[in-house]
Amino acid sequence: MDRLFFLLSGENETLPASELKAILEAEKFPFKILETLDQVLRLEADSSCVEAIKRRAALTRICAAELFTCDAKTSTIIKAIQSTNLNKVLEENDTFAVRIRHVKEYSQKIDTMTLERKLGNHILKNTTKTKVNLKNPDKTFTGILTNEKLIFGVKLAETAPKPFVERRPRKKPFFHPSAMPPKLARCMVNLAQPRRGDLVLDPFCGTGSILIEAALISCRILGLDIKRRMIRGCSKNLNHFAIEPEGLILTDGRKPPITQVNSIVTDPPYGRSATTLRLTTKQIVEDVLTSVQDLLNKGQRICIASPKTLNIACIATEIGYKHLESHFAYVHRTLTREIAVLKKV
Repeated sequence: MDRLFFLLSGENETLPASELKAILEAEKFPFKILETLDQVLRLEADSSCVEAIKRRAALTRICAAELFTCDAKTSTIIKAIQSTNLNKVLEENDTFAVRIRHVKEYSQKIDTMTLERKLGNHILKNTTKTKVNLKNPDKTFTGILTNEKLIFGVKLAETAPKPFVERRPRKKPFFHPSAMPPKLARCMVNLAQPRRGDLVLDPFCGTGSILIEAALISCRILGLDIKRRMIRGCSKNLNHFAIEPEGLILTDGRKPPITQVNSIVTDPPYGRSATTLRLTTKQIVEDVLTSVQDLLNKGQRICIASPKTLNIACIATEIGYKHLESHFAYVHRTLTREIAVLKKV
């Protein structure tokens, strides 16, 4: 087991850490959480998990191997680097850079450029024939200042935000105002814990945001929608990303004409920008949770979004699911989404 730390997105208070843990569980990596800090998660796990996190995560920014954690005081940080065997990290003739960043307003008295220079000088003097290269280093030392601590180590991976930006709803060939942002869609897929090759169902597929994100982490996908226009638009969006679904079916998502899937990820219509066909959102959610129960095996998961005011956890528990967790994502003044994770029992 290696000591790792992860810089998480600040876009939501609870979703990033839960997504990271869900990926580790889905990919069967044993792990032990050491500390949960503001936008940083420290844990013990095999460093091979980093590849899966980089491939899947929407809300993890940096993955790093931890060298030390200490109080955010310059004198303490220098003592900590002096006690670190840097020759285990840098080989002869390696180039390196040091990057320090603040989370929010923590440790503002520490000037990151000054600290980078001090740590870089120490690393340079205590390693063999190494050089600083700020543009394209062989290794990047990264430090995160949060909760009045410095977590310091070697960067193993960084997730690029650009692909998610390129998949924003308005950049797709078919747009609808009800479309979910790709980062949230990806996060919901991860919370449902499908593995490569698993069949993910979205009974209200709309423009295909959830299906696209599931397919991009190598899941098989199946979408249902009651509106012919949405099925056509979803098909157009999937084709744009060269994604081949198992099927797109024009049908009522509350009555799925299928027998088995591995997980369900969905964002049912709320009646704001997506029609509920004169049903209440509560009726739709109750009906779909009841009807899809038989499609899952014991222990398999549903990740479902709904307005916070619906209290979906209570609805799901009454139907017979185990409610595992909920997260809340502000959309606008009249809507906060509840992202609930449910398990078939």
